[in-house]
Amino acid sequence: MQFADEFNGRKVIVTGACGIIGGWIADGFRDAGATVCLTDRDQGRLDLMLADWAGDGHLAIAADLRDTASMSALADRVATEWGAPDILINNAGIYPSGFLLDIDVDEWDAVFEVNLRAPFVLSKLFARQMIEARKGGSIVNISSGASRKMRTTVVPYCTSKTALDRLTKGFALELAEYGIRVNAVEPGFMAGSDVSPLSDEHVNAAIGSIPLGRPSSPSDVTSAVLYLCSQAGAYVTGGTLTVDGGNSIGTKAVYQDKKKAL
Repeated sequence: MQFADEFNGRKVIVTGACGIIGGWIADGFRDAGATVCLTDRDQGRLDLMLADWAGDGHLAIAADLRDTASMSALADRVATEWGAPDILINNAGIYPSGFLLDIDVDEWDAVFEVNLRAPFVLSKLFARQMIEARKGGSIVNISSGASRKMRTTVVPYCTSKTALDRLTKGFALELAEYGIRVNAVEPGFMAGSDVSPLSDEHVNAAIGSIPLGRPSSPSDVTSAVLYLCSQAGAYVTGGTLTVDGGNSIGTKAVYQDKKKAL
């Protein structure tokens, strides 16, 4: 999807920028002409990522999304450098695996702190900057089809994404009067996260269950996010755009001897 010069000069924050999806989204906005603030836990990795980019004005700021003071420091730095962002992408998330009877309370808390509490805190901080600057803006939360489809061994993740869906709609309601739109994107499956590694068995089974028969690609995710932040999506708020190859609509498993219609 092409957006001409629409994002030239727009200031965009992407959390979890060192991850797969975060990197795709950050690259997409950069390629569309935006100025991007990359944020993740590791300043060294952020610096390496930024070193590969051409152009001035981009930022790389480490932040711990489980720590309120660290998120506030991120917001203060952005205010100093930019005044206010135009777009916030709450992408960072973790995906631990384990049965409910095995997961300890600290692991449960970590999921909700990163996947739900951080988007709340950051949306509040940066929405206030947008409001003070009287510029409107757009917030996109990266959710998952798991918000609607419970899966054994990832119940905390599923639950956090269901709650994120409600938080998205709540912020959309309350920020509409300020010209700030809030939406969610549910990307498709891809493997390779350093934060939440997956076994080969998991990867193969997941790809095999996708109706369109392949994992997500960079263009799948970035086109959806840029659309929601663009004038083409100017009348969309409180919505969820699912871009997962049909993965969340059901299962392809056939429990009979005949496995294909044709």
